[in-house]
Amino acid sequence: MNNNPLPRLDGRPDVRELLLPHCRLKRGEVWTDAVAGHRVACLDAASAEDVAKVMDGNRAALAIHDPPYNLVAFEELNCLEFIRWCKRWVTNTLDWMERDASLYVWLGADQKDGFQPLPDFMIMMRSLPVTTRSFITMRNQRGYGTQKNWMAVRQELLYYKTGNPVFNVEAEYTDIPKILRGYYKKVNGKLTENIERSNSENIRAGNVWVDIQQVFYRMEENVNGCYAQKPLKCIDRIVRASSNVGHLVVDFFAHSGTTLLACEISQRRCFTIDTDPIFCEMTIRRLEHYRQTGKLGWQNSHAFEKDIHVHFAPAPEQALEAEVLPHNVAQAPDNNGPPRRPGRPPKTAAISRLYDQTSLF
Repeated sequence: MNNNPLPRLDGRPDVRELLLPHCRLKRGEVWTDAVAGHRVACLDAASAEDVAKVMDGNRAALAIHDPPYNLVAFEELNCLEFIRWCKRWVTNTLDWMERDASLYVWLGADQKDGFQPLPDFMIMMRSLPVTTRSFITMRNQRGYGTQKNWMAVRQELLYYKTGNPVFNVEAEYTDIPKILRGYYKKVNGKLTENIERSNSENIRAGNVWVDIQQVFYRMEENVNGCYAQKPLKCIDRIVRASSNVGHLVVDFFAHSGTTLLACEISQRRCFTIDTDPIFCEMTIRRLEHYRQTGKLGWQNSHAFEKDIHVHFAPAPEQALEAEVLPHNVAQAPDNNGPPRRPGRPPKTAAISRLYDQTSLF
């Protein structure tokens, strides 16, 4: 396995300078996929003109947005400015949605600063023509924290709708089997328990998702260089639940391109934008990589590995080590991994693939 991941790009201007010449989009440009009609654009979600450009008269049945949480991704805004910025891209989204449509927004809550911006965003949304549907929490399998507080393992997902959109409940079922019996009630005069009355042997995800592994370096879907990659499984769940085959899905913060890949696999069209040409290029390359290899990401390598033959320094704080490597020479695997706290030993079994590959449409 090639072991040469990109460092996080938000703190590495030297690496960004290496990557930018290999990006096919510049600010204001749109790439259209000739196979399935997807679009990737280097545009600004807060600009009505930019959003109109990528939509080009089309309307979406579903929007999935994962904006930067007012943290290190961009210049930090105060909470009021951040919420005003959010209102602009939400309004731009609604302007291009079908009458019956769903809107999902991932948003964080800073427990060290009054849990902002989550409650502020929720209050702002009350002024817009949407209906609240659900407040979903996804539990990370790997958390961060301190010995003096509860470990932070949650990610928040807000679900809104306009009109009466589709909801395919079968997409909500997990791989977790039902094991608890109880909740007896009479049906047609017969006393039954909940498993007897169920249409599935597995539980529904509900609004607390505990069955999804957050992305880390050992997973095939890993896209190195990104710092806020959502797991493909959770985006796939949203896409399958709140849209049908052939529907248009939009994502105005492309980042690692997960929404576009989920749409490709489930036979939807996706229009996605990002202000950063590097993430636009990663999104396009991830789609092309999937079509060429059937793989969901690069695991411990990166999207630009065929263009840039450089071994990157492992520590983000170090200067770039530009060691030029011969073409087609794989790096020896690094089996050391990050240091672990005492406790359960690491798993040694290979991580199973998320999906059976589907044919292109």
